[in-house]
This record gives sequence, C-alpha cells and structure tokens, in this order.
Amino acid sequence: METYIQDQQILDKESFLKAIGTYISHQLVYCDGLACRFIFEALENQHISEIIKYDQLLFVSSLANETRTGNRRIGVRLAKLCAQLYPSEHLTNYLNQINRKEAYGHSSLVFAMVSFHLQVEKDTALGAYLFSCVSSLIQNAVRGIPLGQTDGQKLLVEVQLLIKGAVAAINLLNPEDFGAASPGLEIAQMRHERLDVRLFMS
Repeated sequence: METYIQDQQILDKESFLKAIGTYISHQLVYCDGLACRFIFEALENQHISEIIKYDQLLFVSSLANETRTGNRRIGVRLAKLCAQLYPSEHLTNYLNQINRKEAYGHSSLVFAMVSFHLQVEKDTALGAYLFSCVSSLIQNAVRGIPLGQTDGQKLLVEVQLLIKGAVAAINLLNPEDFGAASPGLEIAQMRHERLDVRLFMS
C-alpha cells in the first residue's frame, strides 16, 4: 500500500477503495482465501495432508521476502494463540509441525482450522477471514494516506459487498487456480522493501 501511496496512485478514500478491491479480487481470492476454503474442505473430508501442502504453497508463492516472513510470523503467533484459546487436534498437530520446521505457518490455515473446530459455516468463515485481512489494511490506510476515522468506518462497510462477491468467487475456483495473484501487487511488495521511508512492514 505504501508503494502506491508514494507513487500517488492511492491518494484518498476512492483510490484506496479501488486498490483494495483489486487486492481482494486477486491476492485474497486466489491465494489466502482459496487456501482457507481448501483447508476447511480438507478437514471436512479428513484429507489432513492438504494442510502441509497449502502451507508450503502459500510460503513459496509469496515472492517478496518481507511479506513471506511476515505471513509466517503472523501465522505462527495466531497458531500459538488459538491453540490456547480454541485447542483442537488439528491445530495442535499443525503447531507441532511448525515447531519441528515441517511447516511455516499461515493465518488462513489457522483460521480454517479454528472455524472448522468451532463448527462455523464455511462461507461465514471465509467472509470473516477476508474481513480480518481487509480491516487491518484499512486501519493502516487511515494512518498512512491518511484518511479520517469516518472514511475508515465507511470503508469497513463498503468492502463487505466486495467480500461477499469474493466468497462467491472463491467457491467457483479449482486447485489449478491457486496462486494466480496480481503481478502488480507482488512487484509493489518487493519495491516496498526498498522504500527510504516506511510506516509499515511489507
């Protein structure tokens, strides 16, 4: 996001909403959100090996080093926290695999496991995961662009329609579609690592 702000492609609420729409429809739909759906369905069908498969795919498909490392750190922290709050066999096993360096850790997989364990309906879980990703970006935009708190609250409402569409799109995709993210976003993430002045990690 900061790369686009410095390039003056994101200047205000409207340009940010356009950018976040692209982020949702590409990065979240084809990568994180799709992985969340696949793991939820894998748990339903007891295909537990899919967890490691998508853990590794998510890690290697993130081209920017800081983004890859950040996703892993967030995933590990979330796994540790949720293992205490919502303990389950699948999450405990995943955390053990992370500790043995057999898995990297990713928040979308943890979210799927916790949602499945709590018997949350799949589409509700997907929508909640996407909203959690987007809401943190909106919080960053309020400080980084900057936007007012009122615009931030409006964006939280306006993105809900985009998220609903994203959930529908995720449910239509196949495993072959996984990882078809936007090159522009990945390049911006790599460029962000080299910015002279930054407020946020990539």
